[in-house]
Amino acid sequence: MRFEANCKTTAMGIMPHEDVGKALELALGLDIPFWPQLPNVSFHEDMYAQTSHGFPGIEVDLKGERVDFHFGRFEQELGIYSEKMNEPSYFALSPDHSAVYRKFMERDLSGYAAIRGQITGPVSFGFRVVDENRRPIIYDDGVRTILTDFIQRKANVQYHQLREKNENAFVWIDEPGLGWVFSGLTGYDDVQDNRDYRHFLDGFEGPKAVHLCANVNLPYLLELGIELLSFDAYQMEVMPKGYASAVAEFIKGGGIITWGIVPTDSASLSKETPETLAGMLSGYWEVVSRQIGLGLGQIAKQALIAPARCCLKNIGQVGAADEVGGQRVEASQISSIEERIVERAFTYLGLISSILREKYGLP
Repeated sequence: MRFEANCKTTAMGIMPHEDVGKALELALGLDIPFWPQLPNVSFHEDMYAQTSHGFPGIEVDLKGERVDFHFGRFEQELGIYSEKMNEPSYFALSPDHSAVYRKFMERDLSGYAAIRGQITGPVSFGFRVVDENRRPIIYDDGVRTILTDFIQRKANVQYHQLREKNENAFVWIDEPGLGWVFSGLTGYDDVQDNRDYRHFLDGFEGPKAVHLCANVNLPYLLELGIELLSFDAYQMEVMPKGYASAVAEFIKGGGIITWGIVPTDSASLSKETPETLAGMLSGYWEVVSRQIGLGLGQIAKQALIAPARCCLKNIGQVGAADEVGGQRVEASQISSIEERIVERAFTYLGLISSILREKYGLP
């Protein structure tokens, strides 16, 4: 990574907004902006539907909001795909699959410390997308190999496009599925994933960055050969000593960690203030610092601050009532509630960043 983190702010790609301009302005208001994914605008912007565009065998059901895979179609389209593999334009994000990307790219982004994009990773995609027999496509060796190469190419094309706007651009791989490889029920375990993922990252032409927000195993993730890790730090509540050494070694080696410390559900957010969240994060860092004598200032210098998670259409089940005085809300109101929570979380980011920069003497 070629920029100084210094507790700068960024956020996850998925946002609940239906107003494209508003979402873009919020993203551009962070220290490291990104182009928002807006699934409430179109299912094309669902993280799996968006990434699937161009992959052979895929059928996107917009009405049913599903992404499915068909082996027969895969075999038919594989020849065409092979002919297109060396055409960068084939792997570029299409206008139909993002209402914001081109508007983001039209802006002058050169003045930011860095800018960021995102794409769904092969493990998450492979577990989520299923074939005609409802079997995740990650279990088919041939399909998984092509999928990994496909997403790698997409990430590289996006990286080069973003780098034209800012030399410190990077694309992180959105990988909630990396937490699933530790389940004995998946049939695709961490040993196989470690081998596959290192090969996947070896083909990256930009910084190697990964984001996930569930089932975090920090030692495993930090040993994959990445340069930046983004994760849900709020869910931990305390920093396990067994994780602290791995975190300390990663930072000592020059790695950057994006600490997802601001919750994006109203039940949790209503309990916290920027001061309590900054204190929680400082507590994590103190545990890390004690492991190998790594200075707190160095940890802060190699830290970014972000929300804990994307706001993923769950506010109707989690804490929505808190936003409207304890009253039940209709489905039509949920989107606006989600938007307000995200905007509040973004405000917290800047305040937490200021608290930590002052505390640790960062510019």
